[in-house]
Amino acid sequence: MKISSRHSSKNAPESVRTAVFPVAGMGTRFLPATKATAKEMMPIVDKPLIQYAVEEALEAGCDRLVFISGRGKRAIADHFDVAFELEHELERRGKQELLDEVRNIVPRGVSTVFLRQPHPLGLGDAVLMARDVVGDHPFAVLLADDLILSKKPVLAQMIEQYDRYHAAILAIQRVPHEETNKYGIIQCWPWENKIHQVSGIIEKPHPGEAPSDLGVVGRYILPAKIFEYLEDLPAGSGGEIQLTDGIAALLRERQVLGYEFEGRRFDCGDKLGYLQATVEFGLRHAGIGKSFAEYLHQLATDGICSYVADESVPFPTRKNKSRVA
Repeated sequence: MKISSRHSSKNAPESVRTAVFPVAGMGTRFLPATKATAKEMMPIVDKPLIQYAVEEALEAGCDRLVFISGRGKRAIADHFDVAFELEHELERRGKQELLDEVRNIVPRGVSTVFLRQPHPLGLGDAVLMARDVVGDHPFAVLLADDLILSKKPVLAQMIEQYDRYHAAILAIQRVPHEETNKYGIIQCWPWENKIHQVSGIIEKPHPGEAPSDLGVVGRYILPAKIFEYLEDLPAGSGGEIQLTDGIAALLRERQVLGYEFEGRRFDCGDKLGYLQATVEFGLRHAGIGKSFAEYLHQLATDGICSYVADESVPFPTRKNKSRVA
């Protein structure tokens, strides 16, 4: 299938204005920290993960934010709501910079919609829940676990490709061959620089069965047509409705492209990836970056490996003692 650019204003693609954030996951890889706190609210320096994803969507031009949440995720809605008491106190204390930062978490003119996924039936089911809000328009899906450091927001890069090709776009990156069982892997052929024509997609294949080393990461631009396929899908891998399976069905009639984005991705659903992101974003923080760099430099000078424990050291446990009346 030939990819053609759309130059005519008559055929210009509809802009992507809605961003969907599936945030109903339980965050089991970060227990016990996520027992009572949403994993998307875990901070990287001074902002929660979900705020980085929202800022990326806003910078890409989205002005409708749809959150698919679940039980125990109230903090996410509170974070993006107006906090009158906090704003009043900051204003009273003359902390204008902090006040502006809090007020601009959701800029004026941007709408937020919160939907609740009653059962943990997978990413495909979460995306399907946004159907009534999205309507017949193209939309973006952003997974907050995937934090990407880039000069230009990855979603903005993808929307440029969407505006050019008017096709579904998947953010992809090359992954180690032995880790294909952690990703949706595409079957494809290269078309242009960083653009691949997708002919198939498999959810978490065994390395011996993977059709390529190009894995899909947490950024998608999809047409509303995807909802029709998600609605009819049976449970797939893990007993869940997989977005990957919906995209595989979409391929039967629609063009799907893979885009090798520019940027460094951190898997913040993984402890090591989360720590790496904290270091990288901490070094780039306007307020503490220089001091943090000096601290890390001193650790390295002293021999950073001397700080690494040979084995896990358990926290001391309180012995049960009988209480004397």
